[in-house]
Order: sequence, then structure tokens, then C-alpha cells
Amino acid sequence: MTTLLHLNVSPRGETSHSRRAADWIRQKLAAQHAPLTVLERDLAADPLPPISAAFTDANMAGAAGLLKEGEVPPALALSETLIAELEAADMVLLATPMHNFTVPATLKTWIDLVVRPERTFRSTRQGKVGLLRDRPVLAVVACGGPVREGPGSQQDFLTPYLKYVLGTIGLTSVEVLRMDNTARGPEYIAQGLEHLQTWADATLPGLVVPTEAAA
Repeated sequence: MTTLLHLNVSPRGETSHSRRAADWIRQKLAAQHAPLTVLERDLAADPLPPISAAFTDANMAGAAGLLKEGEVPPALALSETLIAELEAADMVLLATPMHNFTVPATLKTWIDLVVRPERTFRSTRQGKVGLLRDRPVLAVVACGGPVREGPGSQQDFLTPYLKYVLGTIGLTSVEVLRMDNTARGPEYIAQGLEHLQTWADATLPGLVVPTEAAA
């Protein structure tokens, strides 16, 4: 049995291009990895609370080794739940828009809650080392405007940031599908869907899903 963690970020519901594209990919994954168990978290419909002083203090205490073994302060309970969902997943499917050239605030909060020192990564003299086992991460990113070279184009800070921050905790197998110009009409949306199918045909069959024994 394969477990998929499906994160939705867009607040646009059924009109969201990233949600619809990710739902299509999810159907393909269900056929490819049956039976598929899905853990779904909607960060728009059920937004996470912002980082608090209590969370920061408890997080720093854990990083400093000041907590008893197995102790989970109330301020870290939600973070532990999110990390447990990530640990339980064999694959991650992330559907998000690009907001102001990078990740939306709701997704950034999820990242801040799962990227924790001495819990999901460890700092060494050689740099940070991820403590989670690697697994495929598929990110579907919808951009209203053009993200490419040339006049009038905008930069993509989302993709390099997402790969870097997930790599920090051990998730290095990140594949990003970017659908550009989704706010410019049906012609561009059709091009995005065609790109989606080409990307899926090239990417999904080659996914290496870790087995329980390998974990």
C-alpha cells in the first residue's frame, strides 16, 4: 500500500488551476500505485496558525536538548502532527499558486512548522543534514503570468526555494511542474494542460517510491 500526502494551497477552490491539475495527477498515481491511501490537507480551507513565541521557544528548547525524551510541549503539537503526516507519506503531491514570485504565506507557514532543528534536520560543520527519508515530491505550480526569458517575464523564486528548503530536511527528489500564463485566457490554459500531460507521461512512470523495508 502506498500513502500520498496531498497538500492544497490555492484559496480559489474548484476554479484553481493548480488544484485541478493536481487532482488529475492524483488519479494517475492512484492507478499506478493501487491501492493508494491519501492524506489530504487543505492549507487554504484550514489555514495553519502563524508562528508564535511559544512555538519558537519550544522549538529552540528541543534543538538545545532541553526537552525530556518523548516530551512534546503543547506549542509543538501541531508541528508534530504535520511532521507525522510527512513521515507517513511515501509520496507528496503539492498544488500551489505562485504569489509574488514565490510561495504563498499559507505554504510558508507549513514549511516553518515542519522544518525544525534536531527534529527534521541537524546542523553540522558541513551544513544542514536532513533527518527525514527521501521520497518523491511532485509540485504543481500555477502562475498567472509568464515565467521565462524575455520582455515582460517574471522571475521564479518559488522553485529554487522549495527544492532547497525541502532538501534541507532530506526530501531531495522534487519535481516541479509550472503552468504559466493561467490568467491570460483559455488558449494558455489549454497549453498548460498539454504541458501537464507531457510532464506526467515523462515523470510519473519513473517515480521511485521507497518501500517500508528501505525506510
